[in-house]
Amino acid sequence: MQQSKQQELAWLRKISGELATQTIATLEETLPWYGAMPPSRRSSIGLVAQSGISSFIAWYEDPTSTPWVAADVFDAAPRELLRSISLQETLQLIRVVVTVVEARVAPKSEQLREAVMHYSRDVAFASADVYARAAEARGLWDARLEALVVDAILTGEADEELPSRIAALGWHGHGEAAVIVGTADRNVDIDQIRRTTRHRGADVLIGLQGKRLVLVIGRAEAGSQDGEHPADENTPSFHEIAERLSEFFVDGPIVVGPTVPNLVEASKSAHAALAGVAVARAWRAAPRPVAADDLLPERALAGDSLARATLIEQIYQPLKSHSPELLETLWCYLDNGRSLEATARELFVHPNTVRYRLKKVSEVIGWNATGAREALILQSALIIGSIAPVPAKRPLRRPKA
Repeated sequence: MQQSKQQELAWLRKISGELATQTIATLEETLPWYGAMPPSRRSSIGLVAQSGISSFIAWYEDPTSTPWVAADVFDAAPRELLRSISLQETLQLIRVVVTVVEARVAPKSEQLREAVMHYSRDVAFASADVYARAAEARGLWDARLEALVVDAILTGEADEELPSRIAALGWHGHGEAAVIVGTADRNVDIDQIRRTTRHRGADVLIGLQGKRLVLVIGRAEAGSQDGEHPADENTPSFHEIAERLSEFFVDGPIVVGPTVPNLVEASKSAHAALAGVAVARAWRAAPRPVAADDLLPERALAGDSLARATLIEQIYQPLKSHSPELLETLWCYLDNGRSLEATARELFVHPNTVRYRLKKVSEVIGWNATGAREALILQSALIIGSIAPVPAKRPLRRPKA
């Protein structure tokens, strides 16, 4: 029996090159994806097939010498194999190799045929293990990369490499983005957050820093940034998405940063959301979630320069530039406790004139002074705008004589 096995081994070594050649030819005939690959990748896969045949011969000689068959088969071109073909295609490759070898050795020896079947089973399980470990390593790398991207957005330290890092994560977001910040358990279901967000037509980057949960939301299907193709009317807003995601946060404020044109500018939304979380408790009746721009007075009082700039740019300057009359009316209305009659008396106009001007104020800046909360925001804007340093004007240069 020993002599017979030695003869079989000698015969296998003699025909190994022929088996490899026949295997490559069969791959080209039966697997369309193999023929469609560039020559370099077909060569790499061919090396794997040849390695499998050589490894089988070594295993048949001494099955105990190669307990980890994956090391023999996949070391030929492990990275090329994982990049080039999927697990399903790898199993198809194994099936072709086994079919070619079995067809050749079966007439020679029943023992050889059984050895081929046994070895092919081990290689198939080893293939699944290789792909599983690769997927696990890829998942760990993606998690670290995602944490770095979210941290760069939070700190505002984005560089020219940020778009490529985002693309490497498989980000599907386009156009507008916003940042949501709140508190969550360390065991929060990250995968469920992704599914819930994508179900609402958005993509998400997730950062869990201690108990702070940061969600960077972007539209998965949005209109172009130039506004020529706006998003569908049924597309939920970022605030509506935050409401749906609120179940993943524990007690405490959930703040939605302002919408920005693209993910690269998400640091502005993150800055506002983080500042809002720090002061949200100062608004006793704050909703959950709450927009960061609804916390502008508290943020400004806490020293947030972005909040002060927003109040000036979105409220004070537009009113001042549009009409000093509107600005004066708003001042009087707020100083008189939002009384139309008292405001009309001070300005020597009819109350209907005050109503008209307040309506005009709302049209210009989008804020309604008749509401208690918005009145606080507007009064904060007037105070901050009035004490803000006036930018110095450059002296006009006289033309040279």
